[in-house]
Amino acid sequence: MDIVKVFGNNVKKYRNLLGISQEEFAYKCGLHRTYISAIECHRRSISLENIQRIADALNIETYKLFIESKEEEL
Repeated sequence: MDIVKVFGNNVKKYRNLLGISQEEFAYKCGLHRTYISAIECHRRSISLENIQRIADALNIETYKLFIESKEEEL
């Protein structure tokens, strides 16, 4: 399992479920849009503090960002 990929894919999935842009989501997290883009494109490892910010902005439990979906395993 590539944790950076799983995390990035989950951030994008949950952000899209909220129907908000990267820019709007970044603002909600207190982070920069390019930082969110780098996470979603699997180019960035992030701190625990920022993981919590992201989970809070998505209004989900933090652990859900680390669950690998079945589609990713294929």
